[in-house]
Amino acid sequence: MKHHNKITPPTPGQDASLDQTVLSRLAALKAKSVKELKAEWETLMGSSAPNNSRAFLEGRLAYRIQELTYGGPDRETRRMLDLLADEVEGIARRKQQITDPRNPVEGTQLIREWNGVEHTVTVLKDGFDWEGRKYKSLSGVAREITGTRWNGYRFFGLQTRSREV
Repeated sequence: MKHHNKITPPTPGQDASLDQTVLSRLAALKAKSVKELKAEWETLMGSSAPNNSRAFLEGRLAYRIQELTYGGPDRETRRMLDLLADEVEGIARRKQQITDPRNPVEGTQLIREWNGVEHTVTVLKDGFDWEGRKYKSLSGVAREITGTRWNGYRFFGLQTRSREV
């Protein structure tokens, strides 16, 4: 399939026969022995299976079958996963930091009234400024203002609302 001079993999629901093939392969995993699952692992992954857990092998093989058919995560998702892995490992291999998509643009001022007092928070590149003090999170600012634990995004009205169905 061609789109903007890029070859893109099919998406589920686009080709019924392809979907049926994938579903059949996924269902067939349940009928295989652990030994057969490990052989399938070697075929699809190009390495020996890391363990004998049926649940692990079935789940990972099911993902791989779909990944090979419909394509894996997009570039942005892979980048985010790499950054998360670095964060968990405590290693800063990449210069960019993960930012919460709910964060407004740097320089934005968030205004919230609490107990008759108006509080203004400025969004920084790597945190938030309130009354000349820097905070890593909006929750920290909300806690200072209220004296209790709050979800900072909710306190400042940035909580995304779920779509009504």
